[in-house]
Amino acid sequence: MTMRKILIPTMLLAALAGCQAAPGTSQPAAAQANETTSSPATETMASDGTQAVVSHASFEAWVEDFRARARADGIDEATLAAAFDEVRYQPRIIELDRSQPEFVRPIWEYLDIAVSSTRIGQGRAKLSEHAGTAREMERRYGVPREIVTAIWGIESNYGGNFGSFSTIDALATLGYDGRRRDFARGELMAALRILQQGDISRERMQGSWAGAMGHTQFLPSSFERHAVDGDGDGRRDIWGSIPDVMASTANYLAEAGWRSGQPWGVEVVLSDGFDYAQTELSTRLSSQEWAAQGVRPLAGKVLPDFDAASVIAPAGAQGPAFLVGPNYRTILRYNNATSYALAVGTLADGIAGRGLIVQAWPRHEQPLSRSQVREMQRRLNAEGFDTGSPDGVLGPNTRRGLRQYQRSIGQTPDGFATRRLLERLQSEQS
Repeated sequence: MTMRKILIPTMLLAALAGCQAAPGTSQPAAAQANETTSSPATETMASDGTQAVVSHASFEAWVEDFRARARADGIDEATLAAAFDEVRYQPRIIELDRSQPEFVRPIWEYLDIAVSSTRIGQGRAKLSEHAGTAREMERRYGVPREIVTAIWGIESNYGGNFGSFSTIDALATLGYDGRRRDFARGELMAALRILQQGDISRERMQGSWAGAMGHTQFLPSSFERHAVDGDGDGRRDIWGSIPDVMASTANYLAEAGWRSGQPWGVEVVLSDGFDYAQTELSTRLSSQEWAAQGVRPLAGKVLPDFDAASVIAPAGAQGPAFLVGPNYRTILRYNNATSYALAVGTLADGIAGRGLIVQAWPRHEQPLSRSQVREMQRRLNAEGFDTGSPDGVLGPNTRRGLRQYQRSIGQTPDGFATRRLLERLQSEQS
């Protein structure tokens, strides 16, 4: 059997330094300069910050084993050769996989970037440029063209930066050495099936370090389930065909439950004394029931007629509130983050000329770091306000415990974590 050549970049540790990209900005690929096939090992960073050594021979053996499993699952020799003959282990990907930023950008800063005036203008220009395609995909799938365009803008800055990592290299690296190896191996097998079907070549199958691909960042398994040939050329090309990009994105949302004719949501004003314990997606009432509690639209607007709506207040009583319906939850199927879904809906509104968020965000509040959130969780638990196991994530359990604490000290129980609340807990337990 002819031995394949596995290229493993050698990098200086300084070249590995980097930070998480903002919405729609590029995640540059690991440097390709100074590649060699003779280096016996590549240095990367372990999760504890120490250097770890990845053996060339060990990675090669893993690839050989995966190749055998893929062959047994029906992947042909031509596809295996194209995928693995020059597969590269990417240390930069492992660094990104194992790094968790200590500081989390507050939602208003995320929205400043994701829904900037520049991005709105670019979205309108792209929608005009591809007007016929956008109208056809909206007719075919029932998803508004502005929503599809907004996802395109946030995921890749309208194709300007969808990542330059080889998807095969990225998933092979993560399958061999990542934190979620089984997941990466399943996505790698899906990527091989895509190559075998002929939708894209290995060289053009590019995307993020985590394996998300193309203009609207489909994982290979999502591509298999939802990608569509929008231009009728027999291939599903979410890298180079805008009809395929728009059709695939709209089809994803349609199959995830998009309700045609309904908005994602609307900004609202909450009455004095509103019970913020209800500001969770798990609480669902009709628009009429919310209105009976004093939830009202901004001046000149109307409440959408939702049968199962939620009120969300991402910055508690200090920031804007929104009445969101089933289509908001559908956007969350694409990316399960409040900031993301709110950005998609707001950007779509901006592109359509419906206006942006009116009420002010509490920009004076500094976000808590992950370690500070863990400390807050531990201290709330110690006070008897159960938040679950401290994990540094401000989820529903933490917000519930924080609301109970706020109520006990006579504050509005909105579940919005601030440094002042943490400092009060610290002083109480010092």
